[in-house]
Amino acid sequence: MKIVIMAGGKGTRIAQVNATVPKPMIPIEGKPILEYQIETLKNQGYTDIILIVGHMGNVIQEYFGDGAEFGVQISYIIEEQPLGTAGALYFLKDEIKDDFLLLNGDIIFDVNIQKFLEYHCKQGTVATILTHPNSHPYDSGIIIADEKKRVINWLHKEDERLWYKNRVNAGLHMLSPRIFDLFTEVKKCDLDRDILKPLIKDRELSVYDSPEYIKDMGTPDRYYAVIEDIKSGKVSAKNLKNKQKAIFLDRDGTINKYVGFLTDINEFELLDGVADAIQMINESGYLAIVVTNQPVIARGEVSVGELQEIHNKMETLLGQSGAYIDDIFYCPHHPHKGYEGERPEYKIECECRKPKPGMLFAAAEKYNIDLRESWMIGDGENDIEAGRNAGCKVCSVGNVEIENVPRYDSLLECIKTVLEKR
Repeated sequence: MKIVIMAGGKGTRIAQVNATVPKPMIPIEGKPILEYQIETLKNQGYTDIILIVGHMGNVIQEYFGDGAEFGVQISYIIEEQPLGTAGALYFLKDEIKDDFLLLNGDIIFDVNIQKFLEYHCKQGTVATILTHPNSHPYDSGIIIADEKKRVINWLHKEDERLWYKNRVNAGLHMLSPRIFDLFTEVKKCDLDRDILKPLIKDRELSVYDSPEYIKDMGTPDRYYAVIEDIKSGKVSAKNLKNKQKAIFLDRDGTINKYVGFLTDINEFELLDGVADAIQMINESGYLAIVVTNQPVIARGEVSVGELQEIHNKMETLLGQSGAYIDDIFYCPHHPHKGYEGERPEYKIECECRKPKPGMLFAAAEKYNIDLRESWMIGDGENDIEAGRNAGCKVCSVGNVEIENVPRYDSLLECIKTVLEKR
């Protein structure tokens, strides 16, 4: 598979770090960002690389040459005049005949590319973009997808939004050669707005959601954060080929104030310190995964869409404080039948309702999680039993005393202690 890297940006916002080289050549620990990208790709067997260069492109060409010194084969597309983030793809119409990976040249990442490619081929769409949660969704474009992972809306930074799922475009795109049908002439165009977003109306844009490490160098703060993540080994550790560790969190009474069966979105309110606690999980390298029983679906009190909106509010509020959830698993079932307004299809004995460990097992399969090195934290006995049944370490928060289980008054206190035990 060919890899196309857009390496022509000027990097206006990050110029104060280093304005003497093009953005993809800004060094981290003595090595350009672009070299980290090429090493990551080569280590996974992807060595056929095309670099699209423009601003100070000669610096990139002189450093990498034909790629032989770096164990890869590099060719170049040179923008004689700026063509935006996608215009230069026109010159690849006759060269690329198969699916290919297109990525931004200003990101540090370590992603299981083969898994991404297989997912894209299974979706069968013109394009699949890798999405992930980030710590600043309020100033990022938000990608909204349906249950089949087809994009139904793309909110740009300037678009009005209320509650939203924290999923943003990470800058890695799997593209079918059918994408070239959209390029009929050489002209400046924007990849997101002019090429990808128009695919939505024909359901030809999919999302691949991943918690793996991807961070752009758009600002000095993010640049320095990446340096620390590389030093700590966090970047490579987050690749899903490696065993992951997770902190599983109950929702009601652990993340938000307990109000009984929560059916009104206006009653959802984060507990004090929760955003700080989850931000600590994010920074630690653990996955932050919510596992919650939601029998309000079976009881007919909340629709699946209404529950999603409640979760969107949770993600929005967390994102406003720089925290994010990697995934949410919920059980909609309830075994007891015979109530007015209930939904019979959800009135079943299932394997996902806590204290059964089904949601934790599903997360472990999806994200290659080592459950023995993971934690389950909740405010009730069902949470603790589910964690134990999955083989996790456990602790509780709130007022309920559970025999032989450490209890903390708040999630923040609990997370501080858990992370100290690593």
